[in-house]
Amino acid sequence: MTDRQKIIVAEDNLVQRVYLSRLIETLGYEAIPVDDGLEALKQVRETKVQILISDYQMPNLNGIELTHEIRQLNLDHYVYIIMITGNENDDIRNEALEAGVDDFLNKMRSPVMLKARIRAATRLIHHAEELAERTRILKESNDRIQDDLHAAAAAQRRLLPNIQKEMLGFTIASEFVPSSFVSGDMFGCFPLNDDTLGFYAIDVSGHGVHASLLSVALGYLITPEFFGYVAMEEGKPFDPAALVTNLNDRFCSDDSDEYFTMFCGMIDTSTGKLDYCQAAYPSPHYVDAAGNIHNVGDGGFPVGMLPGVPYENNSLVMDAGGAIVICSDAASEAENESNKPFGLDRLRDIVATIPDVGTENMPAKVVRTLTDWRGGNTLEDDLTVVALERNIPDDPHNAT
Repeated sequence: MTDRQKIIVAEDNLVQRVYLSRLIETLGYEAIPVDDGLEALKQVRETKVQILISDYQMPNLNGIELTHEIRQLNLDHYVYIIMITGNENDDIRNEALEAGVDDFLNKMRSPVMLKARIRAATRLIHHAEELAERTRILKESNDRIQDDLHAAAAAQRRLLPNIQKEMLGFTIASEFVPSSFVSGDMFGCFPLNDDTLGFYAIDVSGHGVHASLLSVALGYLITPEFFGYVAMEEGKPFDPAALVTNLNDRFCSDDSDEYFTMFCGMIDTSTGKLDYCQAAYPSPHYVDAAGNIHNVGDGGFPVGMLPGVPYENNSLVMDAGGAIVICSDAASEAENESNKPFGLDRLRDIVATIPDVGTENMPAKVVRTLTDWRGGNTLEDDLTVVALERNIPDDPHNAT
């Protein structure tokens, strides 16, 4: 047998209090009679009672004062308050409503009217309990999702190299700033043999879990072995476009709208020659030792969007002291508080300072500048910055 729902009856008149309590008992509820506002407040504090019937005129705290006190309590449930009035004074009713009273019952009450008021209160309470339970379940589910996202983000970031090293006569530095828990960016840089560096940067369209799953798949796929097998053939020029074509064939599908942009390259470290393929990724900047700067590449098609599209190889020679800086489009598209994008010109001006700043410091400088531009606000897209410099012997910026 379930416990009867309890109702506090706050009424200073003994006859009225007993009458009202017995009436409530006959309706199937348990009455808790009290004779003043302070005792009613005490019962509300110490019990889980969710319905209060209160007279307007009571000693210590009247009905409106009692309502004020209850509404200021930090309870984990709602108390439905029905006020008993002896007249139809609009001022009193307005004051009561502003204090937080939910309903009114005239002194000339009948069992039918009282039952109707209590039934209405009970329905609202049950509805609130159902909503609270649903909210609890949703919160638990959301907490689990957040925990899973944190774990997924940690696993994904382990795939993203925090490169700050010397490699085959090159200095490589990187910074990665995700816009949310998980990211659609992926990049890598690794030796393909004793005198060849391979690198790539990818930006998956979209955000969140959907984009991150594709970026993780690409991170596992594009290994040095895969890169070399697809893009290097003995006796032939490097072919990074073959790598991009391979990925386009793999990920282009009629039943999927997934696609990504990409820039990848292969550097003969003995000569400084860079062979690269651009697939709609933002054009990197090449800065020579004297500080002269120009864009690398002119566009290309995204990967996975259209079957059979051609991808081209291009090349440049990186002189000693020359550096290439790769930034995802989050850099130029980052907006300040006035919704003004950072823009390519400002980004180019920062990159042009690399001879003074040093390659190993350039990615961090880009991140700091964009953070200041955003007023400290989180970026709206994932940011990847990778810088590669062909070293000059005894270069003070890149000394180890």
